[in-house]
Amino acid sequence: MSAYDYDLFVIGAGSGGVRASRVAAAHGARVGICEDDLVGGTCVIRGCVPKKLLVYGSHVHEEVKDAAAYGWTIPEPTFNWATLRDNVQKEVMRLNGIYKTLLKNAGVELVVGRGRLMDAHTVAVGEKMITTDKILLATGARPWRPSIPGAELAIVSDDAFHLPNLSKRILIVGGGYIAVEFAGIFNGLGSEVSLALRRDLVLRGFDEECRKAVQTGMTDNGVRFRPETELAKIERCGDELIATTTKGEAIETDCVMYATGRVPNTAGLGLEKVGVTLNKAGAVAVDEWSASTVANIYAVGDLTDRINLTPVALMEGHCFADTVFGNKPRKADHQDVPSAVFSQPQMATVGLTEEQARRVYPRLDVYASTFTPMKHTLTGRKQKTFMKLLVDAESDRVVGAHMVGDDAAELIQGVGIAVKAHATKAMFDATVGIHPTAGEEFVTMRTKRPDPKPVAKAAE
Repeated sequence: MSAYDYDLFVIGAGSGGVRASRVAAAHGARVGICEDDLVGGTCVIRGCVPKKLLVYGSHVHEEVKDAAAYGWTIPEPTFNWATLRDNVQKEVMRLNGIYKTLLKNAGVELVVGRGRLMDAHTVAVGEKMITTDKILLATGARPWRPSIPGAELAIVSDDAFHLPNLSKRILIVGGGYIAVEFAGIFNGLGSEVSLALRRDLVLRGFDEECRKAVQTGMTDNGVRFRPETELAKIERCGDELIATTTKGEAIETDCVMYATGRVPNTAGLGLEKVGVTLNKAGAVAVDEWSASTVANIYAVGDLTDRINLTPVALMEGHCFADTVFGNKPRKADHQDVPSAVFSQPQMATVGLTEEQARRVYPRLDVYASTFTPMKHTLTGRKQKTFMKLLVDAESDRVVGAHMVGDDAAELIQGVGIAVKAHATKAMFDATVGIHPTAGEEFVTMRTKRPDPKPVAKAAE
């Protein structure tokens, strides 16, 4: 009989923690997990799921407008924010219940409360002391809040799902995926949206052409961009807010939303007490097996700041449980992970960006296509779809695939299988397209771009 209460205790019942606990229990481990909030983590409670439901809601008005070109006469619709907000939260609560049931059915004991490490084998949850052989940290990340005067007047993404009213004017600060997704949501629901960027383009780190295509599409949809803009302070003036930039410009708005990144949830966990090392980003430092610097303590998901995506946390949690409790050692594979931004227009990608690929492959073939989606040949909506394939010219392997346009995420999920399987451009070319679809463009692009001209070196 083990001297510990559990073989594994997990701190944090989000995607990674729940998956790891269930798989470990299936391997025969005695598992407990603690959570001081709803079960399901960022994705289910305040991220991917409720956000995408809001995206669906924000598309309705343009669908009604487009219907006229297809012969439908529909009265001007009205929108009720409270109805959408409350329906989304009902779904969140339903999923919270499902996750609790999954844990119960797997034999995982849920302890309600915030966990903190007392030593390498003891976790305190409230006043309860729990002993365990192995510990998994899976507390995720939280929105970063600035330290400028008046920052408390701004909201962050967690707050956006619970707004009492939808503001007429919204200033969003940030250029990452959370910022552009909420910009599209609020714009589609009827707010006047401005996006303040530190630089001049959204979505830093993604393919440059895709970034430009997303920003152009958002501008065409009515989102206003304020490049090279940072806020110095926020003040309330009656019913409105005054956001003052570092250049002294005053921006009048009804709501300021900060979407300038997320930070690992390491505070209050007692990591320093047991010697768990953090990296330069403030995340838990782990090796390729998700092991921390303390022998029996592991970490997965956004807390480790590797690739902060729900499916990646699921993969890391599953690999950890198989390795430590299932006698099936396997490492999480972080190569060629597909991802999507549910911006408007939508963007999805797998593999390398063109900028990355040119640094890796001496000879790179680039195939790209821009076209009007078939649906909008009747509506006249100013909307384009952009697709791109990157091919290592020496091996003919497709090393990157990118798309901006309707259903980009659905299409790239399938293309991601081909990229992961090291498919060649010849294999893409040999695949018969489904007509008429946007997806067939990925297998019909035949003309590669001319190689870029070399940049002349400056005279010494």
